[in-house]
Amino acid sequence: MDSPMCQDSPIEKEPRPIGRMAAKAKRGSNSTKNTSKYLEELSKMQAMRIEMDMKQQEHDRAMEVEYAKEREYVRQEKIEKRDRETMAMDTTHMSPETKQFWKLERRDVMRRRLFRDDRPSNTDWLNDQNH
Repeated sequence: MDSPMCQDSPIEKEPRPIGRMAAKAKRGSNSTKNTSKYLEELSKMQAMRIEMDMKQQEHDRAMEVEYAKEREYVRQEKIEKRDRETMAMDTTHMSPETKQFWKLERRDVMRRRLFRDDRPSNTDWLNDQNH
């Protein structure tokens, strides 16, 4: 308890200075708050980075799929162009061996066109009971 003289004194009493251990504890709690805020921000940034990476991977996959479709389209176009050229080849002035070669090439083209796996079968007429 305070002495009676201290209570009656007109001079204001200054607060007692904080002790070493109390100062350290105060600093420690403040640093813990800063650390937790820093860790929160770090985890938010890491989550944002992961989300951005996932979006980039999805975009890359979509681009790869589109690129593969484009390559397949170009490949099919080249095959069709070559097939048209083969079918249009004029063999009237060729040697018999060359004519035979182009005849076999035409047969291969026709076989590929008639028996494609990605279209309905062109051989259904073979199984038709009306014939």
